[in-house]
Amino acid sequence: MNFFLQAHEKLQESKFDVLLSDAIAPCGELIAELLRIPFLYSLRFSPGYTMEKYSGGLLLPPSYVPVILSGLGGPMSFKERVKNMICMLYFDFWFQTFRENEWDQFYSETLGRPTTLAETMGKAEMWLIRSYWDLDFPHPTLPNIDYVGGLHCKPAKPLPKEMEDFVKSSGEHGVVVFSLGSMVSDMTEEKADAIAWALAQIPQKNDLLGHPKTKVFVTHGGANGLYEAIHHGIPMIGIPLFGEQHDNIAHMVAKGAAVALNIRTMSRSDLLNALEEVIDNPLYKKNAMWLSTIHHDQPMKPLNRTIFWIESVMRHKGAKHLRPLAHNLTWYQYHSLDVIGFLLACVVAATVLSVKCCLFACRFFVKQEKKRKNE
Repeated sequence: MNFFLQAHEKLQESKFDVLLSDAIAPCGELIAELLRIPFLYSLRFSPGYTMEKYSGGLLLPPSYVPVILSGLGGPMSFKERVKNMICMLYFDFWFQTFRENEWDQFYSETLGRPTTLAETMGKAEMWLIRSYWDLDFPHPTLPNIDYVGGLHCKPAKPLPKEMEDFVKSSGEHGVVVFSLGSMVSDMTEEKADAIAWALAQIPQKNDLLGHPKTKVFVTHGGANGLYEAIHHGIPMIGIPLFGEQHDNIAHMVAKGAAVALNIRTMSRSDLLNALEEVIDNPLYKKNAMWLSTIHHDQPMKPLNRTIFWIESVMRHKGAKHLRPLAHNLTWYQYHSLDVIGFLLACVVAATVLSVKCCLFACRFFVKQEKKRKNE
């Protein structure tokens, strides 16, 4: 605790104007609250989009928005919508349990007042989500949420002479880029042999992404590599390994720019057939170029947009004018349950009153009829 206080004092002396944090890792918002400075989030996703929903106020209807980590993408069948709903409920339960544990207590004790992790996160001025409509599918958004996917992408630079000579030696066949990220070290020798065998069967060579001769990108589906492929308009073969990689590849498959393989069941022939399919079928290249056009057809580059929002928050000491009023509501107010309950009560009261009036009128007329007959 002494170390924390010393670090806090040192940060206070530095007089920062703004804090940029990743929502997936707690404590950035706590530091901003202690320093009394505005903060922004930069993230690819949170499990099940729970933080974007409960802390950011983002509306993500499960009827047509695939939940992250569900492995779904594109238009969903009834069966897939059932799976999507189950995934959403699972992650919602996880988030409710997660935020009600010691994190809420820790934040309350640190700030000296009752609060929760979700409430503190909800004070973010901007949510800069590292995705865009070339990878994701359209859904409702908010003024203080911007999509800056591909902000790390840059035009390809000339290759070193030795590498350029190697690429040119491929002739009209071109090259294939193969990368499975840091997780490739965990691959079994059997799978490594299958991949090496399949790559040896095609006339293309292997090299870096972004060269005009690149025909296909064999990838694990990480967001950074995926956006580099989109940036350059390169079709893909996805071999997802964990996390959101299954979702990323599912989205690319739904958009017609990739073929997906299962690392657990993939054989030599499976990879070879996928390579031949993507290389020989021009539709994959056409769809990849279409996504690339969407990615580049923006009024401002993702990196420039990110810089703009950070500087905007610094200039205005926040972005309260973009903050949705949903943050001021309780969960039952947000879903209008109090209004619905009031209206239902009115309907019930009116119905009961109408029934009683009808019964009273019936009794009155019956009495009048009996009286008339008796007379």
